[in-house]
Amino acid sequence: MSTFGDIERVAADLYPYRWPITAGLMLALGAGVWAAFRLGWQRWVWRHRLLAGIAGALALAVILPAGWYTLSPLWERSRLEEASPLAASAAAMPGATTGATDLSPGIAASPPAAFEARVTRRGMFQGADDFHFGRGDALLIETEPGRYTLRFENFSVRNGPDLFVYLTGDPGSVDGAVNLGGLKATDGNLNYHVPEGIDVSQYRYAIVWCRQFTVLFASAPLEAV
Repeated sequence: MSTFGDIERVAADLYPYRWPITAGLMLALGAGVWAAFRLGWQRWVWRHRLLAGIAGALALAVILPAGWYTLSPLWERSRLEEASPLAASAAAMPGATTGATDLSPGIAASPPAAFEARVTRRGMFQGADDFHFGRGDALLIETEPGRYTLRFENFSVRNGPDLFVYLTGDPGSVDGAVNLGGLKATDGNLNYHVPEGIDVSQYRYAIVWCRQFTVLFASAPLEAV
């Protein structure tokens, strides 16, 4: 599918010029229809209307499903709000709940030590180009010793087909990257659990990647805090 990815990247490069290109295409289409009418193509189509009808139906059978799969995500949006692991950790800390504690005189309270979730790396999302926009914060949160969650906050990204979230060392590739699963929503606050045993120090970027067409949509460099 790299060919389709190349086509999408070319389209993204042309995106800032979409209005003059659209106007030019409309003029070219109108000129083409006028030229075809002047050449009498409509008479040929009428004489061979069965063949023309079959060819048109076959073309629509291919173009409509492919166009819907490729283009429909561009205007579809979704939103998801997931609670932050930081808030959950703070609520679970000793002393987070109120209430009287009955202690015998002379016996000091010694609450058990608890691990407090913390942000170890963070970065800001940027779109790959003018068309593939992306914004928001990426936080790598250590929720337990050696266990991590990648969190997106105030996040928004261009929708597309087959979008996945990765941790990677190179924002332009998913070779050797950690696949955290499909994009849950185009907007909101999202959590992605990193599989156990992953050395997160080897992955310096969080990215949103179109797996079908091998195209980067957005990336966030993860810097230590």
